[in-house]
Amino acid sequence: MEILDFLAHGFAVALQPEHLLLALIGCTIGTLIGALPGLGPVNGVALLIPLAFNFGLAPTAALILLVSVYYGCMYGGRISSIVLNIPGDEPAMMTTLDGYPMACAGRGGEALGLSAVASFVGATVATIGLTLFAPLLVKVAIRFGPAEYFALFVLAFATIGGVTSGSFTKSFIAACLGLLLGTVGIDPVSSVARYTFGWYELYDGIDYIVALVGLFAVSECLLFLERDRDKATAAMRIGSAIPGMRRSLDCASTIGRGSVIGFISGVLPGAGASLGSFLSYVLEKRWWGARGKFGEGDPRGVAAPEAGNNAAAGGALIPMLSLGIPGSGTTAILLALLLSMNITPGPLLFEQQPDMVWGLVAALFIGNVMLLVLNIPLVGFFAKVLQAPSWFLMPMVTLVAFVGIYSLNNSPFDLYMMLAFGVLGYVLRKLEIPTVPVVLGLLLGGQMEFNLRRAMSISGGDWSILWSSGISIGIYLFAIALLLAGLVYALMIKKRLE
Repeated sequence: MEILDFLAHGFAVALQPEHLLLALIGCTIGTLIGALPGLGPVNGVALLIPLAFNFGLAPTAALILLVSVYYGCMYGGRISSIVLNIPGDEPAMMTTLDGYPMACAGRGGEALGLSAVASFVGATVATIGLTLFAPLLVKVAIRFGPAEYFALFVLAFATIGGVTSGSFTKSFIAACLGLLLGTVGIDPVSSVARYTFGWYELYDGIDYIVALVGLFAVSECLLFLERDRDKATAAMRIGSAIPGMRRSLDCASTIGRGSVIGFISGVLPGAGASLGSFLSYVLEKRWWGARGKFGEGDPRGVAAPEAGNNAAAGGALIPMLSLGIPGSGTTAILLALLLSMNITPGPLLFEQQPDMVWGLVAALFIGNVMLLVLNIPLVGFFAKVLQAPSWFLMPMVTLVAFVGIYSLNNSPFDLYMMLAFGVLGYVLRKLEIPTVPVVLGLLLGGQMEFNLRRAMSISGGDWSILWSSGISIGIYLFAIALLLAGLVYALMIKKRLE
């Protein structure tokens, strides 16, 4: 009953006209960004964070806008997968296996309608799970001390291989780079300036938002200069999405299984939507065996991964809000937003910011309905957007990035830093080193160092305090288990590609 009371209060917050408008804008923009190959939710959310600051949005309003963009991107990724056979983002990769064959057979509208319903169910299941399980996790986490929090940060870095598609070694290198960048600024204990090179702009550390926009949006623009994205694309007749909605009734069990698998994958720190999509598809294919036609245009091959990746996207919000550990690359961006607003996610967030937390949960329910309503009648419109020339789209992305960053502090230094991180992101991506662990190191490094030094102060320098409690030991064991699971997952992917 207490949760229902909190949720009712959240709907009172989410149903305010300003928040409804922001949710609608976020869902629409997110769907468009997700449909554009190569951008995805990480770039979309990172690009819009400066605008949220520029318009002076309150934390609740900004979070509703950006999480709506997040959910919208997860919906939109399926459009290019089905219409162009190009995943809008990594989690939508599995949708191409059966979505594009359906489109080639003249059933593109059916595939888009079915995937919209599957995405809606998966995201709704995840939001219900967020409502029920996040408060329970908070009650456990409230007992954490500095040693337990340090163990949580170790867990976060132990699972970086699951957040990215790169090798663990390269992910580890990227995380170390992020940790190094996180030490820039005034030491929190001794008040000594570290690695500032005499630039007073760095005394407060590296601005998370500037780093994010540079690493993702600017580096994407630099990579675009190397690509030929304007090749002619043959027009494809999409058709109505109504048959797909009817088909979703036949795939109800598939959607249900995919939603549960995806949600569990999302809750695990570092697993994310890619694992949810992959497991949902593979397990569904094994479930049906020879009775299915997976890879040849089987509707269940569209429903399973779409339910899985959207459920995982919602599940990833649970560790981010209740523990302060991002469950995916996009939730790492959202964590940066909260930290930039002097809001620290964790067990006390639900007590100190109930309007924001429960308003966000209620907005997710509302946003899911908005996305379903948008994606059914506007299927043809979103598909045609994919044919817009890249020479028009990418300059707009660059313009928004520069204007948004400069408007934060009206500082040319921020623009130089953004360009520097853009070049860094470009170099890392050319070397196939993932950029998300850099973000995690930058975001979590300061708190990880702070809790380590607090624990050592309490123990008088005795390192055994770090593994002296049952909670810490359990977290370390969980981290090891996830590392082993990540290794098995990588071997499965390698075997599948062979």
